[in-house]
Amino acid sequence: MISTQTEASTGHGIEHRYLVFEDSSNGDRASLELAIFSTKFCRLRMIDQPDERRLALSEVMQRENCLAGVNGGYFDPDGNPVGLLVANGQTLSPLRRARLLSGVLFSVAGKVQIARFSDFSTKQKIDAALECGPMVVDMGKPVHGLESTRPARRTFAAVASADRAALGFCSDVTLADLALILGSQFATDFKIQRALNLDGGSSSAFWFRRKDGSAFSIAEEKTVRDFVAVVPK
Repeated sequence: MISTQTEASTGHGIEHRYLVFEDSSNGDRASLELAIFSTKFCRLRMIDQPDERRLALSEVMQRENCLAGVNGGYFDPDGNPVGLLVANGQTLSPLRRARLLSGVLFSVAGKVQIARFSDFSTKQKIDAALECGPMVVDMGKPVHGLESTRPARRTFAAVASADRAALGFCSDVTLADLALILGSQFATDFKIQRALNLDGGSSSAFWFRRKDGSAFSIAEEKTVRDFVAVVPK
């Protein structure tokens, strides 16, 4: 990492970090946007857009009074979510077994967790959940064997502890690169234990409400079905 900047939000327990990483072997750089939040003050929320007329992330975040957000999971050509989607305690799409859908981001009793598909149970009283993948960091270390030839914009969710989590955006990198960046333990106060890749490429978007009420926003290139948001408790 060669630089970092931090800014606060209007809400307690959340901040925006901008980081720049450089590959010492070839000089390539990647930038990372993180909305790091505490579940003591903030909660995770999934926002679904079932109608054909879908709004951009920035419009939905402002309308719903969110503190931060990114695009959500995969969806099929007809716009239907692929894999588990739970919003406001209601299951909108069921859990699905698929090679790419290796993990679930979810909230139970206000705590944010990421579980592998094989370890996840739908018997819990889930407030919000999104199935996606692949997992890029597990047990604090980069996941090996990920795709390493196709750079693209990436969005992801990460957890560091029982009450610290983040939503993030990364400039064009491969999945293998993203795993190395997020698994490098670049911040002593936010050591990522698990990170899950979300829908990337043209779907990738990031939004953060600044302390003065304005927004930092990276727009998606196409509208998407659902969003992952952070809202005040």
